[in-house]
Amino acid sequence: MKISQLGTSNLWLSPIGFGSWAVGGGDWAHSWGPQDDNASIAAIHKAIDLGMNWIDTAAVYGLGHSEEIVGRAVKESSIKPFIFTKCGMVWNEKREIKRTLAQIRSECEASLRRLQVETIDLYQIHWPVEGEDTLEAWSTMNDLRHEGKVRYIGVSNFPAAEMERCLDVARITSLQPPYSMINRSVEKEILPYCHEHNIGVISYAPMHSGLLTGAMTKERVANLPPDDFRRNAKNYQEPQLTRNLAIADFIKQIGARHGVSAGVIAITWVLANPAITGAIVGGRSPEQVQDIWPAAKFHLSHDEVQEINAFLDAPQER
Repeated sequence: MKISQLGTSNLWLSPIGFGSWAVGGGDWAHSWGPQDDNASIAAIHKAIDLGMNWIDTAAVYGLGHSEEIVGRAVKESSIKPFIFTKCGMVWNEKREIKRTLAQIRSECEASLRRLQVETIDLYQIHWPVEGEDTLEAWSTMNDLRHEGKVRYIGVSNFPAAEMERCLDVARITSLQPPYSMINRSVEKEILPYCHEHNIGVISYAPMHSGLLTGAMTKERVANLPPDDFRRNAKNYQEPQLTRNLAIADFIKQIGARHGVSAGVIAITWVLANPAITGAIVGGRSPEQVQDIWPAAKFHLSHDEVQEINAFLDAPQER
């Protein structure tokens, strides 16, 4: 298995890392539905045992619960992976979420407590916030780095122009953008910018929240739990849903040539982009983690990448 340096940091990452959005559980605005905590911890332990050496979470996932579960799981493990988390989304006693960059220091302290660590390996601003001072927030992030509360600082969902401004204050270790066969919006400007400026990229949703696993169907979409955010996501609605499931069927055929799933093909296609350092892949059970682990070692040929791109670029049938 190849490991890759994240930007200019001393963090060398496995190709895929454990994404803990879903392990935050239900009862919050962006939930994946109910989740068993014991299954979450078992999934994290399976990921660590297999060789994933980094976990990505965020304070807002489950309104703190995901960080608590990650903290418990890592504390119980003899192998200590890198822990990445995010700030910039806060909530009140009514569980209402808002984006703000005004509470980064107190958010960091809260994350350290929930994760049960003294230092966060990578601390990221979750989203840029319109009308708030990004540069002041980035300066606070840099202060936390100098104080030893975090080792490295990065951003998530930032456009190239906003990253350019941040570089005047402090180095950006990494960007975390969405990237998949369904969402390729970062290819034109953002990934080339990161590649040029040696900013590591850990992309999220390589299987686009389950759509490209090969296991999703229209019937399964119709039966998602009421509190699963995907029920209202545009790519789970028509006409996009039919097209997206057609992509999944196509890559399932490619996977069959090698004895791997469509999800593995979706992940390795993302990893084939030279700007990508690693891909964040969620897992809600040890079995799910085991199923996607082959993506850490499998590689698509150049011809297969071109074959997939040709399919993705073909005009959609109406």
